[in-house]
Amino acid sequence: MTGSPTMPSPVPSVPSPPRNGAESLVSSLAGAGVDVCFMNPGTSEMHFVQALDAVPEMRGVLTLFEGVATGAADAWARVTGSPAAVLLHLGPGLGNGLANLHNARRAGTPLLCVVGAHATDHVRHDAPLESDIGSVARTVSGWVHTCGDVRDVAADAMRAVAATGERGGQIATLVLPADVSWSDGGVPAPPRTRPAPEPPAEERVAAAAAAVAEPGAVILLGGPALTARAVDAAGRIAAATGARLLVETFARRWDTGAGRPPIEKLGYFDEQAIGQLEGARHLVLAGARSPVTFFGYPGRRGDLVPDGCTVVGLADAASDAAAALDALAELVAGDARAEVAPLDAPEPAPGPLDVRSMCAAIAATLPEDAIVIDESVTARAALGPALQTAAPHTQLALTGGAIGWGPAAAVGAAVAAPDRPVVAVQADGSALYTIQALWTQARERLDVTTVVINNSAYAILRVELARTGAGEAAHSGRAGRMMDLSDPTPDFVALAGGFGVPARRATTTTELLDALRWARSEPGPHLIEAIVPAVG
Repeated sequence: MTGSPTMPSPVPSVPSPPRNGAESLVSSLAGAGVDVCFMNPGTSEMHFVQALDAVPEMRGVLTLFEGVATGAADAWARVTGSPAAVLLHLGPGLGNGLANLHNARRAGTPLLCVVGAHATDHVRHDAPLESDIGSVARTVSGWVHTCGDVRDVAADAMRAVAATGERGGQIATLVLPADVSWSDGGVPAPPRTRPAPEPPAEERVAAAAAAVAEPGAVILLGGPALTARAVDAAGRIAAATGARLLVETFARRWDTGAGRPPIEKLGYFDEQAIGQLEGARHLVLAGARSPVTFFGYPGRRGDLVPDGCTVVGLADAASDAAAALDALAELVAGDARAEVAPLDAPEPAPGPLDVRSMCAAIAATLPEDAIVIDESVTARAALGPALQTAAPHTQLALTGGAIGWGPAAAVGAAVAAPDRPVVAVQADGSALYTIQALWTQARERLDVTTVVINNSAYAILRVELARTGAGEAAHSGRAGRMMDLSDPTPDFVALAGGFGVPARRATTTTELLDALRWARSEPGPHLIEAIVPAVG
């Protein structure tokens, strides 16, 4: 008798191991599109680092200093328009990254800052690295939360990502205790919706239309009002009404160059800005704050709005500024066409380098669709006009005034847009704050050309010494020594080589033009040290 065929016994399913808190956090972030994290981790963040192997969709970018990580995250978000992520180690790590978080806050950057903390039961021991992370975070963050349970960590992260979109863009800091990170039981969470920009308010558009219809109207563009769409609409409005256009002194992201309306930047020094705003009867704010001076000076006013000038708020940082300008153009511009800048960036004549010829060389060789990182400081007065007629490009500037942003921002911009060349125009003194960014540029093989303007000085401080009434712009003496970067003069070519970045030095316009073309002809990062006379 033949027996029945033997059926295989069912194989019991083996449940997947519970995710720890860090893995559920990282996988949830990647699922929400936050798939790059700039980091300088420590012991408390090791499970987050390990999760990079479990979640290959997340790209970790290592930096050698927290200020590089935060500056890179700022620029990444400005270029992509999506929330950036940064991972820092405890309160001191957050403190090291604070200057560029300040710049990100002033830019309205959507940025998630994850800060590792001591395990919950270790806090009572007051270990050497224990500090009040929340208090430090609140100086730059609009949203701060400490994870308390591994089951909530992913949902907390999604709340944080959503919070980055509030107020037009802000920093959300999520404090992650080590035990919450390492404990099992984490569950990935679906992404939450970030707030959309507010649509144009009809009453604001009508008020702006009334303002630009009268003589003496100035439109100050800033924040979200500097996209190609927005500046083109502003150019049409200016052409139709005669309103003057200005761009805020330090723009978070500005699409400009040939083919775009040529718009002057509001001056950094108060006398420059006062001259530009002289005669203004109506100041229309499109994505910009009402203008004030960077510093207070003896006997000078800090508010730059002229007496008798009315201020009209068309769109703020939380508004859809491009849509507001489109609506205003529809009301007042009709079929008017914007005046646009020609492509006209000739090479400078041969000779020794100075700031103007250096800026002309950069403009003449700028690749189309480049991203320009502008931390040129005292050279910016020459750089801005030179770039107006260069190839179409995007500029990112130092929004918060905390120097040491440029080398880090170049990292973030290049990671965000690997198909776009990045040109960083960088003052020498501020470059030294985050010079470690060159190492990350080399490691990630980023397409960055950094032009360091070496005048061996904190030249801006020489100017400010006289402007504050403290004294003349001395080049000698004990006060002068505090603004002098010679004895010894930093060797940026040697520094770059030490970090793995090929570098050249230029003292003439011919050498600089050759070096800029050399940098474009090879993949990866390059540095050019441009030797120029000191100013001030």
